[in-house]
Amino acid sequence: MALKFIRKLTRGIFLIPTILAAMLFVAACLASELNPERWWFVAFLSLLLPYLILLLLFALIFWLVAKPKAALIPLLALLIGWRQIKVIFSYHIFSSFNTDVKAPNAIRIVSWNVGSMYGLSHNKDKRMQDRKEIANTIIGLSPDIICLQEFNNSQTQGKEADNIDLFSKDYPYYFFSKDLDRRKGYYQSGSIIFSKYPIIDSVKIKYPKGISESFIYVDVLRQKDTLRIFNVHLQSYKFSPQDYDDIAQIKSQSDSTLKASISIMNKMQLAFSRRAIQANMIQKYSDSSRFKSILCGDFNDVPGSYAYFTIKGNRQDAFLKKSWGIGRTYYSIAPTLRIDYIMPDENFSVNQFDIVDEDLSDHLLLVSDVAFKQKK
Repeated sequence: MALKFIRKLTRGIFLIPTILAAMLFVAACLASELNPERWWFVAFLSLLLPYLILLLLFALIFWLVAKPKAALIPLLALLIGWRQIKVIFSYHIFSSFNTDVKAPNAIRIVSWNVGSMYGLSHNKDKRMQDRKEIANTIIGLSPDIICLQEFNNSQTQGKEADNIDLFSKDYPYYFFSKDLDRRKGYYQSGSIIFSKYPIIDSVKIKYPKGISESFIYVDVLRQKDTLRIFNVHLQSYKFSPQDYDDIAQIKSQSDSTLKASISIMNKMQLAFSRRAIQANMIQKYSDSSRFKSILCGDFNDVPGSYAYFTIKGNRQDAFLKKSWGIGRTYYSIAPTLRIDYIMPDENFSVNQFDIVDEDLSDHLLLVSDVAFKQKK
């Protein structure tokens, strides 16, 4: 009798967390549809999706053993969120990237937030060397197109600050957004596209007032085909070193947790709202492209978010096509942050994809081989 009571009590204790997890997961799934300019609090939940999925899977296994009828709760929640699950996890376990193997008709593209081109070290000499290592790493992959975010350059400080010159021998064609341009070329930063193919048109689209950056695209001529390349960089959380210390305080539940949490949440709320504005703009230009196109960039947002689904639309996610796992592309904060993407449209097939960790930026490098689909 006592054993039966304990079993019943245990089930009751586990049932409430299961229901709460299912409700939170379904709410988090709404983040892809609800514009965070208004529904910013739902956007926070999208960051929890990988953890909620794993929690529901454990709950499903537990209830299948303990009480099969209760397993319907996590099962139904997971089925409702199948669209989100599909973009978070990739299942191509045996896929690999071979640098030396590239189909004759393939286009190799690299996308990387290079963190100002000076690596992660604070040592001046090391930073000078890291900029060359970053360039050599990229060029060593022999890409045809390179999309870099947080790239900087100087036209007046000499060769040691001329980062465009590191690529110019192999990539004679480029377009640089120069979102920040101090003292007439002394210091410039923004996004840049390098190409082995001639660039026949280039466009810079400024984000609305209050957002300093822009996004760019170029039309390149490859044999007889014109190809459009988008390079986008969406609003980051703009976390300072103090903010990262605050996050550590939140994790350790120190006395100043409340104050730290409010500061972090305010920055995140602003970033969610701005990314929604940017994503809507990018979608407009992306959907109206009259050429076959590939979109690359640092979204600063995870799969399952409004920004991701809005920009992706009918595009392919190269990671989902040829990789496995959750594909972390950013070092800090959490191990589940895939925020950088290569997205060819449906006119391409994805041959290869890889995420390369060179410990030269807080983001990881993305490389993919894509090819025009053969006409039937």
